[in-house]
Amino acid sequence: MSSSYERMNYLTSFGFSLRWRRQFLAGIPATTAPVVVIDLLTGMGETWGAVHRRFPNARLSALDFSEGMLRHARAKSVARYGGRVEVLHQDVLQNHLPSAHFDIVTCAFGLKTFNPEQLARLAQETLRILKPGGRFAFVEVSEPNVVLLRALYGLYLGSVIPVLGRVLLGDPAEYKMLWRYTSAFGHAKAAMAIFQEAGLQAAYTSHFYGCATGFHGVKAVAAVG
Repeated sequence: MSSSYERMNYLTSFGFSLRWRRQFLAGIPATTAPVVVIDLLTGMGETWGAVHRRFPNARLSALDFSEGMLRHARAKSVARYGGRVEVLHQDVLQNHLPSAHFDIVTCAFGLKTFNPEQLARLAQETLRILKPGGRFAFVEVSEPNVVLLRALYGLYLGSVIPVLGRVLLGDPAEYKMLWRYTSAFGHAKAAMAIFQEAGLQAAYTSHFYGCATGFHGVKAVAAVG
């Protein structure tokens, strides 16, 4: 999907994906101070612009396990950010990131492919790599909470998007999975509860009638991880 992912994200969300990438960071106070940030499941680096606008002096790292996505991410780091974004080819669930190192952890549209056990591991890793007092924010495409909108959204993601993927971009199979993952994920409340069980403080967020949901929070100063 790496050759078409960014374009399809924008087209299929009618541009809302850009807005949601900005909005989900609102739970973390903006700052001009030097901060160490990592964008997990970074894909092609679509969230980097929003991160830099909110944290202009951030030292940004980005992690993903898809080499296809990271080829585009590395090119973007050089072309748009002067090579300053450190791009890491690692599995977030089995990573080599230093403990208590990051001020901020971000992650956009990567939660829906994880099962509960993997989400628990992700929560533990988020706890481990954050500094005490460090903050995090996650967002994911979700099932809307309005019945009619949910039906239309399911039809659109489950039937229309695979056709667009085939006709416009030649990627039919992968895009068939989008609604299956989204429907199974539901919304971010269950994932947030897993992060809270891991010892992280978190608050729930919802965007455009639940078409995207997420959570943001903080690692307590006294937390161990």
